[in-house]
Amino acid sequence: MKKEFIPGWALMLLVGTAALFLSKLVVIGGKNPVEAAALAVILGIFLRNIGIVPNVCHPGIKAFEKMLILGIVLIGASLDFRNIGSQGLKMLAVIMTTMFVSFFVIYFLGKAFKLPTSLAILLSVGTTICGGSAIAVTAPLIKAKEEETSYAIGTIALWGLIAILFYPKIAQVIGVTDINFGVFAGTAIHSTPQVVGAGFIFSDLAGKTATAVKLVRNCFMAPLAFLIAIYYTKNILSGNKKEGSQVNVAKAFPWFLFGYFVMAGLNTKGFLSESGIRAFNTSGKFLILLGLAGIGLNTVFTSFRKVGLRPLIVGLIGSIVVAGCSIAMIILIL
Repeated sequence: MKKEFIPGWALMLLVGTAALFLSKLVVIGGKNPVEAAALAVILGIFLRNIGIVPNVCHPGIKAFEKMLILGIVLIGASLDFRNIGSQGLKMLAVIMTTMFVSFFVIYFLGKAFKLPTSLAILLSVGTTICGGSAIAVTAPLIKAKEEETSYAIGTIALWGLIAILFYPKIAQVIGVTDINFGVFAGTAIHSTPQVVGAGFIFSDLAGKTATAVKLVRNCFMAPLAFLIAIYYTKNILSGNKKEGSQVNVAKAFPWFLFGYFVMAGLNTKGFLSESGIRAFNTSGKFLILLGLAGIGLNTVFTSFRKVGLRPLIVGLIGSIVVAGCSIAMIILIL
């Protein structure tokens, strides 16, 4: 570890810890729906843009990806490959169809609204898979700018929070069953804490169902990131290269995903104890949280002027598309 990273990483630790503490203060339905990840980004942006982040911290916060990547590898220990098929083929069909349709609709919406390709991809994965965590995993793979990552996380967190407040109440009014709402929440709401919160606000059974569905959905985070990395390297980086230059595919390849799959394989084969899995998962999530704090600390607020309201609109339309697709699949299949 380089000594110049220490001040920046210490600041990221402070911001991440504060975000974790503040997220636990908001309780809805016995759950904490406000993501520590989103708060870490917001706090980081706030500190950077009021001008109190000293220059000595800049090298460390610029190296936020080192913590992020290690965190991704560690959370692989919480993945059991057997969970992918444990919920039944019908449930899997709802999950996969919703994800597939949502990803491409949101991506092409982003392109229609003339968003940068990297931002369109981040909005797609954030809405389709797992909110801020999926964005954090994908951002370094596609060389996304800090402001793009921050805006994508903020957009996803905003519409996800609105969903947790309104979806359960609307569903209760129209008489949706516990199981159906659990499946809907698990496929239509972006992040895991918000899915769990919305499910348990509706009912205990809905909460358990939503959690199980979201777990299966989360299993697709690494494979999707892998495919995006290949696509981005072949089509985007290659298309932008200067004449006579070459794109180093091997260098751009996300080798750390192998670490993720190795950890998941060890868990699936039963080589990890329950306490070990919890320790790896908790450590990984915390390192990702610190990485997200670094993203916020790297973001200069004035850069949002270049982005405008278009990502927010795409995020709103995307949330509606995901919800609509989920409802259609539940009616058709379940």
